[in-house]
Amino acid sequence: MIEIDRLLAWGATYKKLSANETIFSEGQSCSYYYQLVSGNVRWVNIDEDGKECIHSIVEQGESFGELPLFDDGPYAATAISDTKSVVIRLYKPIFLDLIKENYEIQFAFTRLLAKRVRFKLSIIKSFGSHCPETRIANLLNYLKSENKNFCNDCNQLKLTRQQIADMTGLRVETVIRTMRHMHDKGELTIAKGKVFFTDMIEVILI
Repeated sequence: MIEIDRLLAWGATYKKLSANETIFSEGQSCSYYYQLVSGNVRWVNIDEDGKECIHSIVEQGESFGELPLFDDGPYAATAISDTKSVVIRLYKPIFLDLIKENYEIQFAFTRLLAKRVRFKLSIIKSFGSHCPETRIANLLNYLKSENKNFCNDCNQLKLTRQQIADMTGLRVETVIRTMRHMHDKGELTIAKGKVFFTDMIEVILI
């Protein structure tokens, strides 16, 4: 989102994370702007039974947990490092000064938040369908359109079946069975357990 050199010039600092380390928790107050430098971070809500609802798997260069920067509310979800990771963070008041002085960054965040709201509305709409293929196709189409969670050189999806289940509200067994059916229909390719996806999948809401 923001060039690292620019963040450093404004006083940002790096923070190393261990695998499965919580960066911030739902309900906590916000003190920093966060941007991922390396590794992976999952942005989730966790219910009382410990089950995760994954909103996003954050990739290198992406920011996360931005809502409290703009509305002064608490974090709406929890951020956890999937692997050993490095983030760069900037103190919230300084971040706000940065975007006030750089209109193009402010505009980029407006587009980003609008895009995420549009995606969540699409996901909510697909939840009205009892067809698991619709939910999965809707998610994959979005990720493909954003070139997110895919290997750029081979069109391989980088999400696990469990992560797809946690992002669509389905059981992992349902995801495995449904994606095998989608493979048989030619909508995606499964080879040696890896999923490859090139073209957009037609989504029919049932």
